[in-house]
Amino acid sequence: MDYYYLMLLFHRLPLLVAFVCALTVNAQTPPVSAAEPKSSALDSELFYQLLLGELNARGGEPGAAYSLILDAARKTNDPKLYQRAVDIALQARSGDSALLASRAWKQALPASREANRYVLQILIGLNRIGETLEPLKREIATSDAKDRAATILGLARYFARVTDKKLAASTVEQALVTYKNAPGLGVAAWTVIGRLRLEAADVSGALNAVRIAQALDAGSEYPVLLALSMMDPEVPQAEVLVQKYLEGKPKPEVRMEYARTLLAGQRYTQALTQLQHLISEKPDYTEAWLIQGVLELQEGHSVAAERSLQKYVELALLKRDSTARPELSRGLTQAYLSLAQIAEQSKDFVQADAWLQRIDSQDGLLNAQLRRAALLARQGKLEDARQLIRSQPELSPADSRLKTSAEVQLLRDSKQYLAAHEILAQAIADNPEDFDFTYDLAMVAEKLGQLDEMEQLLRSVIAGKPEYPHAYNALGYSLAERGVRLAESKQLILKALSYAPDDSFISDSLGWVEFRSGNLAEAQRILESAFKARPDAEIAAHLGEVLWTLGQRDQAVSIWKQGLGINAESETLLETLKRLRVTL
Repeated sequence: MDYYYLMLLFHRLPLLVAFVCALTVNAQTPPVSAAEPKSSALDSELFYQLLLGELNARGGEPGAAYSLILDAARKTNDPKLYQRAVDIALQARSGDSALLASRAWKQALPASREANRYVLQILIGLNRIGETLEPLKREIATSDAKDRAATILGLARYFARVTDKKLAASTVEQALVTYKNAPGLGVAAWTVIGRLRLEAADVSGALNAVRIAQALDAGSEYPVLLALSMMDPEVPQAEVLVQKYLEGKPKPEVRMEYARTLLAGQRYTQALTQLQHLISEKPDYTEAWLIQGVLELQEGHSVAAERSLQKYVELALLKRDSTARPELSRGLTQAYLSLAQIAEQSKDFVQADAWLQRIDSQDGLLNAQLRRAALLARQGKLEDARQLIRSQPELSPADSRLKTSAEVQLLRDSKQYLAAHEILAQAIADNPEDFDFTYDLAMVAEKLGQLDEMEQLLRSVIAGKPEYPHAYNALGYSLAERGVRLAESKQLILKALSYAPDDSFISDSLGWVEFRSGNLAEAQRILESAFKARPDAEIAAHLGEVLWTLGQRDQAVSIWKQGLGINAESETLLETLKRLRVTL
């Protein structure tokens, strides 16, 4: 051993001695009391071998380190040494060596669940899925009986990144053969089988697994959560299975998840129904009150929304006093913003500001200040509002963008379109790939009567981000509104619907182009469906005009009144009533 090597060993000796001593407890020594010292199988030869192995590992010689540590593990049957050998191989990105060491560990200590788990995970990492059957069976068999269902349910995560999903599904199903109908385990087994079938794109097989699991236990939440993940207009059978579960005694969390899924699909009325059921079953389910309140506000039911949101605030403050939970702070911020919006709609600006003043979350402070700026603008203090926005600190690039959007919105609401155009043009110059700002600039250009610029901007959005539905819709609606190029208008709107089939505002555009094309019955059908799905003042304006043109004057007036109840300041609705000389 040369001088350099001796010096290296000398400097690292205390650390390495501590390390190898921790690794080498004699596995054959019988259990002793905590007060007695533990015997060690570490002799001078083994100590030197471990020391040399660790020096090689730290000195960039993982092959030599691996061999020395694995040999020591075999001599001592010490699980920590086997694990260390596996870790050295993994750090060196030698999967085959890691597998060899983990299999040696498993052979030396057949009862070791940890060794078996290493073998399983390394086989999966090497994409040798066909060899995982026996380790899978052993993983289940060696788990505690009380935890076996959880172990089975956790199998799917092992295969999350494998490439051959079908082989993974088949292998796991083979491993679960003896558990498919076992009391207390069958539901877990079929749920995992269904999840892996779904990941393998076998939708019908996954649905069948859910059905079998539900037949075993109709009250279990596991299969219904899988069905919820499958809910899609193209898989209507999944929702049937969800609704079957809900006919029993569903867990509140599952009904909440169903409501979220409905919200994601923009099925707001159905989501609201589920939230109402949930609150009646469990009145203290805090989150349900918040989402119900936000939905009620969105649907124009301000009185009901205010009641729901205040109930949420009451429950959330009680919970926040007893436990610090970030989601409660975020929820309270949303509730205060929504309550401020309700007060603002009633022109009670003092109360609106009072709600905003209650926001104390760091994440919500900027939004609160931006809403306060909007209140100032509503009271005719536009420049004060703009100054308030610009004075807010920017903690991230997202904050800067949010401030720009807020100022532009204030200017648009105040019909200061030239100023809004200037700000957006500068924002796009700073970030030409910001298609949201490009879209906003197009909408401002339309207000300024610069229709060629509007079309050019929207087409640039479509070219740069072809899946952007609002660009197609805006251009199509603009053409329909002017009564020009109606065939092209319809194609643009249909393209928008292909990307956002449940968007009621895009459906409204389609109804409007049908009206402009003289297809009154089809326009009525589309607009009635859109208004039912999403009561909105602008949709009410269009539906009312179609009904008025069809001679259904009373129905038209009724729809327009509903629209004014939702938004008495809707430009489209007010312009429609003025143009048709209708007084309500």
